[in-house]
Amino acid sequence: MKELLIKNYNLSDSIDVLENEQYCSFLFKDKKYYFVSYYRSEEELNDLLALNAELIQKGIPTSRFIENIFGQYITVYLEKKYILFESPLNISKEYNVLDMISFANQLQISKKKSVLYRNSWGELWSKKVDYFEYQVTQLGKNKSVVLNSFSYYVGLAENAISYVNNTIRNHQISVYENITLQRKRIQFPNIQLNYFNPLNYVIDIEVRDIASYFKSLFFDSPDDLWIEVHAYFKRKKMSIFGYQLLYARLLYPSYYFDVYEKVMENQVDEQELIAIINKASEYELFLKKMYLEIIQYAPIEKIDWIVNKKES
Repeated sequence: MKELLIKNYNLSDSIDVLENEQYCSFLFKDKKYYFVSYYRSEEELNDLLALNAELIQKGIPTSRFIENIFGQYITVYLEKKYILFESPLNISKEYNVLDMISFANQLQISKKKSVLYRNSWGELWSKKVDYFEYQVTQLGKNKSVVLNSFSYYVGLAENAISYVNNTIRNHQISVYENITLQRKRIQFPNIQLNYFNPLNYVIDIEVRDIASYFKSLFFDSPDDLWIEVHAYFKRKKMSIFGYQLLYARLLYPSYYFDVYEKVMENQVDEQELIAIINKASEYELFLKKMYLEIIQYAPIEKIDWIVNKKES
């Protein structure tokens, strides 16, 4: 990989390249670089470049796309696509919910057409679930953990789809309201390297990142979860529409489906799902507590089976 970088980016052969399964990195002229797989569509690249240029113009510390010696951003090696990024050196800085609120307020996204939009949640989730159900019938016959858990999480997803569709229909508000820069996923700890990774960017309703962060906190840092939840609701005021969309995203079990997809692609063993499945009842209680928290601010729609759940 080092020779590939030197050849395609006119770098010194003295660079010390560190490689792992996800990327390789190196320092050059006191700047940090990452060479990563490009998994987005080529159609999205132009919009990602334009969006990233806007962030740089506003002084937001996003990673920069670097062209190769051929004036292209994508470098192909062994039939795989890669992109080189220059990243801010303070890559381990963490962002909490207050930082995320502040950042979302800095960037107003225009409503012009973009392939980065992801805000038709009900439609997108329905298509995903339909595909997953077909996939399980074709590839899941020998995956007992998947077979024993899949229907439960499809049920949760269908609850989320109904919830978001009802919200949009009942409130008659455009799904393009409160659009800003968001990410495909946020993990705890929410470090700068990941938070300002352009390949993670999408354009969506601003509660997307917060919901993703809360779900990650539930599984990865439960001691911090309610501290962050209370801090968020004290600072951020929304319409009923906004609170319900947040709750819809918390209902949707992306945390399960993300691992499920890796299992079906044979990237991880299905035993990776066990830790998630074992917390299913606890997550239901989390959803109940979140409902009780949110109704202090807005009378959102109630889901009886969740609110009536008893603590064991």
